[in-house]
Amino acid sequence: MARQESDREDLLREATALVERVELSLVDAPEDVHVTAGFRHDGAASIFFGAEPVFQFNAAGELRRAYCNGLLFKAVRGRLASLRRVRQHGEVQLLRHDLTDAEQTSVLTRMQEMLVELANQLSHGRYNVVGQVPAGTDVVGRLKLWLARQSAPKIANSPHAEQRKRSSGG
Repeated sequence: MARQESDREDLLREATALVERVELSLVDAPEDVHVTAGFRHDGAASIFFGAEPVFQFNAAGELRRAYCNGLLFKAVRGRLASLRRVRQHGEVQLLRHDLTDAEQTSVLTRMQEMLVELANQLSHGRYNVVGQVPAGTDVVGRLKLWLARQSAPKIANSPHAEQRKRSSGG
């Protein structure tokens, strides 16, 4: 995840972990909203609504990380924890707060509303493609299908894109 807003300015070019990605300009949005969405090689999706909010999912469609209202969120054993950057004495510390049920519901509700609205914009053709990598693939079609498969939001067990394999002793 980008550390500063300026790090997110050219996601289409720089988000190379997303092997298929597209930048869209939403036509009916109240502001000039650009959405960048993409997929990792295993199908894990990331969706950037401008600089924020950002929602990142694992291959099962579970939320693993987010960036909203200046806070990082990560999945920890099926729950969300926020991480706030605090600069002190020449260092940056991340202060962790495990979200209450109400706080977690608020984040998930906002995410779900934004994903539903994005799906509506796409299904009604109210967008323009700003750019796409690689050219000639139907990333918008893939995004539409991914959004259609999302139902009640689920939180991953881990913030990692790929589930780490447990070693079997032996």
